[in-house]
Amino acid sequence: MATKKQNSPSVGKKQGGIITMPFIFANEICEKLAVVGFGTNMISYLTSEMHLPLTKAANTLTNFGGTSAMTPLLGAFIADSFAGRFWTITIASIVYQIGMISLTLSAVLPNLRPPPCNKSNQICQEADSGQLAILYVSLLLTALGSGGIRPCVVSFGADQFDENDPEQKTTTWKFFNWYYFCMGASILVANTVIVYIQDNVGWGWGLGVPSVAMFFSITAFVFGYPLYRKMEPSGSPFTRLVQVCVAAYRKRKVAVVSDWTSLYENEDLDRAIALGGELVHTESMRFLDKAAVVTEEDDNLKTPNPWNLSTVHRVEELKSLIRMGPIWAAGILLITASAQQNTFSLQQAKSMDRHLTQSFQIPAASMSVFTQISMLATIVFYDRLFVPFARRFTGLDRGVSFLTRMGIGFVVSLLATFAAGFIEIRRKRAAAAGGLMDQPDAVIPISVLWLMPQYCLHGIAESFMSIGHLEFFYDQAPESMRSTATALFWLSISAGSYTSTLLVTLVHKYTARPDGSNWLPDNNLNRGKLEYFYWLITLLQLLNLVYYLLCAKFYTLKPIQVRNQEGLRHRKTEDGFELTNHV
Repeated sequence: MATKKQNSPSVGKKQGGIITMPFIFANEICEKLAVVGFGTNMISYLTSEMHLPLTKAANTLTNFGGTSAMTPLLGAFIADSFAGRFWTITIASIVYQIGMISLTLSAVLPNLRPPPCNKSNQICQEADSGQLAILYVSLLLTALGSGGIRPCVVSFGADQFDENDPEQKTTTWKFFNWYYFCMGASILVANTVIVYIQDNVGWGWGLGVPSVAMFFSITAFVFGYPLYRKMEPSGSPFTRLVQVCVAAYRKRKVAVVSDWTSLYENEDLDRAIALGGELVHTESMRFLDKAAVVTEEDDNLKTPNPWNLSTVHRVEELKSLIRMGPIWAAGILLITASAQQNTFSLQQAKSMDRHLTQSFQIPAASMSVFTQISMLATIVFYDRLFVPFARRFTGLDRGVSFLTRMGIGFVVSLLATFAAGFIEIRRKRAAAAGGLMDQPDAVIPISVLWLMPQYCLHGIAESFMSIGHLEFFYDQAPESMRSTATALFWLSISAGSYTSTLLVTLVHKYTARPDGSNWLPDNNLNRGKLEYFYWLITLLQLLNLVYYLLCAKFYTLKPIQVRNQEGLRHRKTEDGFELTNHV
């Protein structure tokens, strides 16, 4: 991010602010309706409509999910390097729209999908190579589209508030709460209404409705173009990071200076990448400071060779990203814990009495509704009650820092898996009492609502941890790399999912016994030790919490040197320091 795109000062003052939120939130709501409505029930579409074997369908979705998790890094690079966030979101949304239209057509046009199964002999013809090609191209287009949308929307929304304006800076942290609230509400609708349409009305409508929602998402977003506060890209941030590393390596034999004020600084050179102010020197990783040491070889200080000499600001950009790494890694295990809701918790729900009334039975997959509802309720509670209460004691506008908020999320997530183990014990006792231990398909006489606590606790944990994680990435990332930093948030979700797969595989392999028993059996969960698996995750989360607390204690918040019309001045914020030392 470099400069605000504006034609005159008066125009710039009118851009951005709260007036842009309806357009951005409308985009987010429609986009999530499309994405979640498209992906939640896709396994059913591949098996029932495309007639793919379960393993092939699962691998297709796994590959699609892995690709979708990687593409945000590409989208963030494009946005931060040359396209800017607005145009990256717009073009990526159009690409996603094309993919959805293609997939919808395959569900509507008979020639693009295999014929229905023969009901008399239950023979189903699998999709041929041409039909699969259209499917794979459609999935690839949606993966590429999501790669441009995910890392940029939240950063673009936060960009609408000027961090140097005390009033707007207060609004920024509220934006993250309400952004996540809109996202959660749209996911809730997608998991209920859209899935119902797909299962009961048809896949043409089930995929068509998300496609129409995506169209309205693009329209709403583009319609707000004149109002947006847009940041122009300033070249590849990754190139600058590599230049710092190369310059530090070339000067590896140069002594580290004791007086850091002698390090190279150039406001004119950094102006395009330091709109909100320049980063101030920190004492950590001083070996990188060598990149900013001026030597006799650096003869042209106005426009130096960036591969030989870097400014303090550029060195601190690299330091900031490195310091964020351990905090980023701490968030992976929370995703691993919550991922069990869609696997083993769902299998538990299938085995339990799911009747809410005599005539209505809640689908096992819909238990995630409790996670979404608790998350939405917690966001409202946090914004309206918790923040004003905490503000009285901390004096912080946002109530508590994002690091504290994340810590609360870790604790709640730990309690969720700890409680899940005891609930599983109760489920198996009910099965034993009913003589159903060896009947895995039988309905155990215990209400599925016993699972509500673990689902709700996961929702509460997400409202604290995930939003705090987003705030952390946006606040602590260098200005020119905020899209990239937001992509790291999505990358942590991907890493958490893959960690869950690895953990399940290892536990299944090493708890197998010659008599066929296993903590995680393939066919009969009643004979397994799922509670041990939940408590193993609890133990890992406890160790992770200790690790996180150590990382948070020694974390150096990003210090920034702020400019204003009256000159530079000292200012301390609630989560970091804004210092001045150089004109």
